[in-house]
This record gives sequence, structure tokens and C-alpha cells, in this order.
Amino acid sequence: MTTRIEHLVTSGQFSLDGGTWDVDNNVWIVGDDHEVIVIDAAHDADAIIEAVGDRRLKAIVCTHAHNDHIDAAPALADRTGATIWLHHDDLPLWKQTHPDRDPDAWLVDGQVIEAAGADLTVLHTPGHAPGAVCLYDPGLATVFTGDTLFQGGPGATGRSFSHFPTIVESIRERLLTLPPETEVRTGHGDSTTIGAEAPHLEEWIARGH
Repeated sequence: MTTRIEHLVTSGQFSLDGGTWDVDNNVWIVGDDHEVIVIDAAHDADAIIEAVGDRRLKAIVCTHAHNDHIDAAPALADRTGATIWLHHDDLPLWKQTHPDRDPDAWLVDGQVIEAAGADLTVLHTPGHAPGAVCLYDPGLATVFTGDTLFQGGPGATGRSFSHFPTIVESIRERLLTLPPETEVRTGHGDSTTIGAEAPHLEEWIARGH
């Protein structure tokens, strides 16, 4: 059974540090006709369940714990029996959204999450959030970067729990070392490739955004 990547866009709000913004989020579904995992359960559990269909949802993997990436995770897990995975360093952020419900399991750098022929290696990439991770599958030639790397540069670091020098180091050491043809599937907006973004690292540092 061929492993494939499906893309769903959900809409809602992102709230942090007293501000709230309308956002569209990318939800990624990786698997085959029988079993899938969801990367970032954003906003709309019903829409995600509809996209999953009658397949087994094995895991909900959170790239980080900003509310717009995790707000639908408990409802989705409760309705499907899926395991919610998060890096422990993002527990304080998680608790801002879900004070009464912990994730089910902790992501660790270097571990591999397997589902339906996909082998997603966890890369701890702090900066946008302390526990931010990316998920790399060499077989799919894809890295799911959450809000760590976008088309055009790094994720935002202007709010609490974030740090610009740290995200630059994460991108330089963990992402730009991947093969240039690797597809970068992001938490918001359009996909890109490692090769398209790598030449611009020094520009990002100079801008310091």
C-alpha cells in the first residue's frame, strides 16, 4: 500500500501574550488506505475526522504547542483513540490551552514514529517554541516543519517562549543539512524545499526577524 501525504486547511484563531489573530493552519495526514497519523490537529476535529474517514488514526503528532496547532487534539484523540505526542519542553504552552489534559506521550529527538509505511524521525528544533519539532521522512523526501521553517524564512520569534538565535541554529544544524530536494511542508502557507531556502540563511540573520 503506497504511503501518501494528504493536506487539509483549517481556520481558527491563534492567541498568545494577550493578542488573538485569525489564522489558517495546515493539517497533514500521512498514511495509506488503512492507517494514518495526523500532524497538528488544528481548530476543527470534525473536518479532520472526515478527512481520515474509516482509517485508523494511530497518532496525533504536535509540532509545537501553540494553541492553533493543538486546539482540536484532545477532541480528536477522544473520538478516535489516537495517541497525542508532544515534546516535553512545550508542556507549559500546552497547559495554556489544555490545563486539564496532558499529552499521552513525549516526543524525543531522534525517535521514529511509524505508521502505514511512513518513518517520521523527530528532529527537536527549538526557537519558535522550546519544544518545537520537525518530522523528517527520507523515504517520502519530506520534512514537516510546523512553524520552524516557512517559504521565505524562519517562524516568528517575537513572542514569549521563542528566541531568534535558537531558531536560526535549529534551521542551520537540523534542516539545511537535509538533502536539497527535500520538500518542506509547513504549518501555514505554501510548501517549499530545503534547496530553495538554504541560500537565504544569512539574509534572515541580517534581518533578525
